[in-house]
Amino acid sequence: MAKKPSRRYSEASKLLEPKKRYSVTDAVSILKKMPAGKSKGNPSVDLSFNLGVDPKQSDQVVRGTVSLPHGSGKNVRVIVFAQGGAAEAAKAAGAVAVGYADLIKKVTEGWADFDVAVATPDAMIEVRKLGKVLGPRGLMPNPKTGTVTEDTAKAVKECQAGRVEFKIDKGSNLHVSCGKLNFEPKALGENVNAVIESVSRARPAGAKGKYLKNCVLSATFSPGIPIAVTEVAAGSDE
Repeated sequence: MAKKPSRRYSEASKLLEPKKRYSVTDAVSILKKMPAGKSKGNPSVDLSFNLGVDPKQSDQVVRGTVSLPHGSGKNVRVIVFAQGGAAEAAKAAGAVAVGYADLIKKVTEGWADFDVAVATPDAMIEVRKLGKVLGPRGLMPNPKTGTVTEDTAKAVKECQAGRVEFKIDKGSNLHVSCGKLNFEPKALGENVNAVIESVSRARPAGAKGKYLKNCVLSATFSPGIPIAVTEVAAGSDE
């Protein structure tokens, strides 16, 4: 038996018109009028996409990063697998943990108090062994997302400033954080636009037909607000 929606959720849903897709500006405005629901503190705001790709095909995997113009609103904890000068640079940039064999051992044993993992190319020789630990959490360093690099200081600062990663799941869905509900409407809207544009640019060459099939904006425990992605993603074939 389906669970009955909460009163707050039902009230929030009344702000939406059936089958209508909203501009980013209107969607943000409606989202901020919705009851906060059960979430405590400052709810996160996310974009959810359904993409016209087949993630089973290696040439149709959608993955990338986006630098949010106004940050994510989160305290991003970055760890760095590195040695020598790259390790010292990462420490100076504010990484919460820096190391090589010792840090690999710590993570292998179950330590997980971090949000992003960065590694130098040399360190990846051993870090790859953490695939079963970091992979399921989407934390494996990857050159495509800028988390395998010699410039560890830059990577740490960018992650802390609001660079977020995205990767499609097995159901052709993709979820990306856009900030927090207490952001000013203009700032939140600019973050949302940046995410949509980045996902649009990440369209694989092997994708055929409609790419951005659906895009929904929501906060923690709120109903999703359909977005008219053509307004920000030129050539999205919407």
